[in-house]
Amino acid sequence: MPYQDVFLVFWEQVKESVEEGNFAKLTMAKTIGKPDLKNIFVRPVYSKDGFKVLLKFRYRSRETEDVEEELTLDEAFLVLKPHLKKSFFSVLLFTTTKDVIFKINKKGAGSITESLPSFQNVTQAQLDQE
Repeated sequence: MPYQDVFLVFWEQVKESVEEGNFAKLTMAKTIGKPDLKNIFVRPVYSKDGFKVLLKFRYRSRETEDVEEELTLDEAFLVLKPHLKKSFFSVLLFTTTKDVIFKINKKGAGSITESLPSFQNVTQAQLDQE
């Protein structure tokens, strides 16, 4: 199955984990080559305005500062999707009930696997204070 279709199934699990209150973190990893962008992290932010996520771009170079933005889950999806297969081969969803791993193989097919949870509790992201 093409990775784009499998990623939509994976993203439904992300939304379900948010609705159930067990979303802990999402990480884009397994970079392609040695790009300056090392990881993208998504952490939950609960506020009186509702659920949002803190999207953090971590760079390999020490000269490049990490970039953080607070977004809705739908906005985060639009930011993350273009990085699939272009910059990253895998996306890891950490919840308090299970870990879900989305991978793209060299032929462009996507797959989803599940494992035991890495997180016991949900920790809210904190914005870096300057």
